[in-house]
Amino acid sequence: MKSRILGKDLSVSALGLGCMGMTHAYSPSADHSGSIATLHRAVELGVTFFDTAEVYGPYDNEILVGKALQPYRDKVVIATKFGFKIDTSKSAGQMMVGTDSRPENVRAVAEASLKRLGVDVIDLFYQHRVDPNVPIEETVGAMADLVKQGKVKYLGLSEASADTIRKAHAEHPITALQSEYSLWTRDVEENGVLDTCRELGIGFVPFSPLGRGVLTGALKRLDGLSDNDFRRSLPRFQAENFDANLALVTLLEEMAAQKGVTAGQLALAWVMAQGDFIVPIPGTTKIANLEKNVASADVVLNKEEVKDLGDMLSPAKVAGGRYPQQLASMASR
Repeated sequence: MKSRILGKDLSVSALGLGCMGMTHAYSPSADHSGSIATLHRAVELGVTFFDTAEVYGPYDNEILVGKALQPYRDKVVIATKFGFKIDTSKSAGQMMVGTDSRPENVRAVAEASLKRLGVDVIDLFYQHRVDPNVPIEETVGAMADLVKQGKVKYLGLSEASADTIRKAHAEHPITALQSEYSLWTRDVEENGVLDTCRELGIGFVPFSPLGRGVLTGALKRLDGLSDNDFRRSLPRFQAENFDANLALVTLLEEMAAQKGVTAGQLALAWVMAQGDFIVPIPGTTKIANLEKNVASADVVLNKEEVKDLGDMLSPAKVAGGRYPQQLASMASR
C-alpha cells in the first residue's frame, strides 16, 4: 500500500478504514468477530489509518477498534473524535443530544477515549462537529494542551467551514480536516474547504467516499436496508430520489466495466486523484469489500477520465440533499 502525508508529517496509508459501521448507523451486527477479522485483514493489506469516534455506539466502537488493533499498535494510526453531547440517562439510552466542545469536555473525552482504546496517546484527535456556542480558539486551545501533555499527537477538525479552519490553524497546526466527499457530494469544492486545506498544507480525509454504499453498485433496493438503518433518514435514499440516483450509478458501472475495475474502485480512484493530500476512509465490515477498496489505490486515471467521471456524476444531477435539515445545519460551521 502506498502512503500519503497528512499535514506536515503524519504518514498514513493512501486509503484508510472508516470503522463507524461496525457498531453504529448501518444496522451493525452484535457479533463483532467479522469486524475484528476485517480490521486484522486491513493491517495485513497495508492499511495503517483507522477512524473511530466516541459517539459511534456510543463508546463501544473505540473499545472494539482499540482491542482489535492492540497487537499492531506500533504499525497503525488511530483517529478518534469528540464534540457531541451524549445523554447517558436510562430513558435516553445514550443518545446524541447536541454539541459540546467546551475545554472541560475536550479533556474529559480525551481521557475516556485513551482508556477505551487502550492506548497511551491518541494519534489524531478530531473535533467531530463545530460547536456554535464555543469559540473554536478555546476548543483548539484545549486540544493543543493535550498535545503538550503527550496525550494527543495531531489535531483535526470535521465538517468545519473554511473560516473556522483558518482560525483553528492559527491557534495550533491542524493536521487533517474530515468531511464528506465523493463523486456525488462535492460541497467542499464549492465552499472553499478543499482549497483552504490545500493552501494551508492540511490533509483532507473524505468520509463516505462511496456515497454510503450506493456508488459501489451493490445497493439496488431500499428494502435491503433494515428499519433502523441511518440511510433511511437521508433525502437521497427516499424512494423517488433513490431510483433516480441509480441511473447515475449505472453510468458509473458501465465506465468501470470498460476499465476493468468495479464501480466502487473507480469512485475511490476518482477521489484519490483529486490530490495527494487526500486520504479517503471507506467503511466496511466485510473482508471481500475491504480487499476491493484497497485495490483501488492502484487504479490510475488520466486527466480525461477524471473529468469525464466528474461530469457524468455531477452533484447537480443527484436527486436529494445529503442530509435532512437538522444534520445539515451542523455541517460547515
